[in-house]
Amino acid sequence: MKSLRRQLPPMTALMAFEAAARLLSFTRAAEELGVTQAAVSRQIHALEEDFGLPLFNRLHRKVTLTAQGQALAAATSNAFGLIADAASDLRQGSNDDLTISATVAFSHFWLLPRISEFSRRHPDTTLRIVSQDAMPALDQGDVDVAIRFGEGNWPNVQAEKLFDDLVFPVCSPEFALSLDPDLPPEDLIRKPLISHEADDPMWIGWIEWLSHFGVTTTGRLKGMRCSFYTEAIYATLNGQGITLGWNRLVGDLIDQNRLVRLGDASLVPKGGYYVLVPAKRRQSQALQQFMTWLFESHSGT
Repeated sequence: MKSLRRQLPPMTALMAFEAAARLLSFTRAAEELGVTQAAVSRQIHALEEDFGLPLFNRLHRKVTLTAQGQALAAATSNAFGLIADAASDLRQGSNDDLTISATVAFSHFWLLPRISEFSRRHPDTTLRIVSQDAMPALDQGDVDVAIRFGEGNWPNVQAEKLFDDLVFPVCSPEFALSLDPDLPPEDLIRKPLISHEADDPMWIGWIEWLSHFGVTTTGRLKGMRCSFYTEAIYATLNGQGITLGWNRLVGDLIDQNRLVRLGDASLVPKGGYYVLVPAKRRQSQALQQFMTWLFESHSGT
């Protein structure tokens, strides 16, 4: 087998070609590479002589790729992209920074109350928690790992299921004093039901939850409406009414007797919580340690 050095064209020529093919301009490629337009033209001409075929169509005031040029452009773009990703991963792997993205509710009620245990185990790792409901672009390198609720079918990521969830009504202990502890779903409709605005189609709201138990609703539900789930939970903690508790999010509050569950009715939502990492990025030691801790820590919750 021939060595790669003998099979590959000169790297300088390939870099000039990749820039010119991406920008469709010898002049702009020269500006990007910090060389003259004549130097770029010479490099590409040398490639065309090596291959024995044209890579560009030279038109009046512009260039376009030939079919062969398009094939080489796709190959060089992919190859340089992989090298750039590997270099970025190696640089990231040389430090102990870790950026974690989770929804506002998951960060607030599940992750942040537990993350100190990870920091105690790995004090040299600097954590950055990004609380955002929108899904981050993991392929851009700004986020190392994300935790999201869904069905595991996000594109261009490796998704590993963390756990499922359970949804049931909750209220404050003081509010519960005036209620039947075995309050059936059909009686909830006459109580103040706290809800929030959710853009996620997988999120279960009151109408869907009640409908699952055969309770139909007409018109607007009685009770406070909040912008975010965290606000709905704090309104519930302050005795404003009843909201739907997602067990993984409110379990600690129930254990602390700050919230109480009403009745036995519960609904298992579709999907679950997933840990997402970029599909083609090498995992740093800090990320591997976080993944290990994450799956160990949920076993008791």
